[in-house]
Amino acid sequence: MVRVKRGPMAKNRRLRILTFSKGFKGAHARLFRVANQQVMKSLVYSYSGRKRRKREFRKLWICRINAAARRDGLTYSELTCRLNILAIRLNLKMLSQLAILDKKAFQQLIWLLLPLP
Repeated sequence: MVRVKRGPMAKNRRLRILTFSKGFKGAHARLFRVANQQVMKSLVYSYSGRKRRKREFRKLWICRINAAARRDGLTYSELTCRLNILAIRLNLKMLSQLAILDKKAFQQLIWLLLPLP
């Protein structure tokens, strides 16, 4: 059987891993074995991080909406309940943008939801 020499293939594979690990510190960026482990770990982190980012943004938007609603006399849960009753469909991101960037429009929305005395 003929011997297969795979030096260039192995070098390319190692180079690919080491380019992935650019920006890591110390041996994690220089030594192949350590870099390979770190690259695999970082790919796992990036997958779970994409899920976590969605969670964190949702929490942030809810905090912003709650703070703005409380300033005008409602809580977040009351606000969402009244929006659902009136069938006003605004997603959390847009509602939080309104609360931050256009305070007058958010206040008018709150006044629309407040019951008349």
